[in-house]
Amino acid sequence: MTRALLLLLVSALSAAAQTPNPPTVRGIYVNRFAAQSPRKMRSLIALADSTEINGFVIDIKDEFGINYASTDTLVRRNAGRAGVIPDLKDLLDTLKAHHIVPIARIVVFKDSVTARLNPQWRILKIDGTSWHDKKGMTWVNPYNHDLWEYDLRVADEAAAAGFEEVQFDYIRFPEPYKSLPTQVFPGAGDRSKPQVLAEFLSAARARLAKKGVRTTADIFGLVTSVNGALEVGQRWEDLAQSADVILPMTYPSHYPHGSFGLDHPNAEPYKTILAAVSAAHRRDEKLGLQGEHVRPWLQAFTLGKPPYGPDELREQKKAVYEAGYQGWVLWNPGSRYDAVAAGLDKKPAQAGGGQALAAKRSPAPTTARQP
Repeated sequence: MTRALLLLLVSALSAAAQTPNPPTVRGIYVNRFAAQSPRKMRSLIALADSTEINGFVIDIKDEFGINYASTDTLVRRNAGRAGVIPDLKDLLDTLKAHHIVPIARIVVFKDSVTARLNPQWRILKIDGTSWHDKKGMTWVNPYNHDLWEYDLRVADEAAAAGFEEVQFDYIRFPEPYKSLPTQVFPGAGDRSKPQVLAEFLSAARARLAKKGVRTTADIFGLVTSVNGALEVGQRWEDLAQSADVILPMTYPSHYPHGSFGLDHPNAEPYKTILAAVSAAHRRDEKLGLQGEHVRPWLQAFTLGKPPYGPDELREQKKAVYEAGYQGWVLWNPGSRYDAVAAGLDKKPAQAGGGQALAAKRSPAPTTARQP
């Protein structure tokens, strides 16, 4: 199948599986251990109650297995041993009572638990043995449709539990470093990496749209500005048409020196985010995609210099708004946001007391988007 035909097919499937326009979400990442801790969740909910935060991206399935008590036999077989959220229904009821959009994060193809329990789903080496990445981890094969069914059944349970979005992460292949053995993908045939990733997302979107649940996907930040596909299989045009929202990981610390003409991107969060997200906006416009279709991940952690705090968060937010979008999600791997919390807008007090859900939109850009 040619790339042009693939894009037409993906576009047709996506059009048939559209859900209502995504809302403006300004969220935070909640890792599996934070979600399992009632004390930590009370603290994060208090942060949302007092600020513009109105969405939680919660680990429901990560590299350690699933994070809830499943009733599905196939899912339970791959549960892992890292504990679960004590009462998922109660947690989701609480989030909705606080006007917080619950979003289920599902790690897909970097899944050593499932690879260990299902050797027939692994990426292989030429000699037929299991391929391992630089950390010694096995990955599962994106071409395996039995694996797809497992992850989609996790998504089904997330939807049934009350999550409004399912966010698929590690929608990619492992890096094919030259120092590592060649990766072999049983069942690949003549399908390219970008093609099979788009097919997975389109299948998920068609399935979840019937339940009124949005399909979203995390991708490398570089995908917004690199022409063609990355070696891990991510290409903007394929993925953008296969999901309701795309979340590029535009962390300034992850861009190499010289990116966007910047000597030190990590020291210039505004310019880095503006360039990366503006590139996504331009590519979406060419595809006819509008609204809050791009929701970038922002850096809420320190990696190198300078340390990231409120000012760096404000600069990143400003760049998103000037690039043409209103939503974003903060990433901190430990779900610790105290260092940047002062950079969040406060919710206005309601006349009757309490806090109003943040509905404030930032002013329209006053400068042209960066070319």
